[in-house]
This record gives sequence, structure tokens and C-alpha cells, in this order.
Amino acid sequence: MTLEEKKAWAEELLREKFKQLGHLPTKKDFDSAACAQIKAYLGPWPRALEAAGLKEPKEKKTN
Repeated sequence: MTLEEKKAWAEELLREKFKQLGHLPTKKDFDSAACAQIKAYLGPWPRALEAAGLKEPKEKKTN
């Protein structure tokens, strides 16, 4: 599996869980191995949700 395939797998896993739950999935909604893989492929949890298209990216503050 390429890195892009791994990312796509993790994103789809998050989207499927969202469909099942009807709300944003949390780390507790996955077993520890799946959670670790999602974070390894997509980064911290908020960034993973953004990558899967489930959460709007946080706007960066400008001074």
C-alpha cells in the first residue's frame, strides 16, 4: 500500500464511522490500532477529520 492509499483508507474509515454514528467520530469510537493508524497517516485527530472532509479547517489567526 502506498502512502496515498493508506491516507485514502483512513479517510474512508472516518467517513464510514461518521455515517454510522451521525456525528463526528472521536478516538474512542475506534480500537487503539485503528486510531493509531489514522493518526499516523493523517496527523492529529482534528487534522484527520479535516482530511476526511468531516470538519472545516481551522482558520489561522493573522496579526
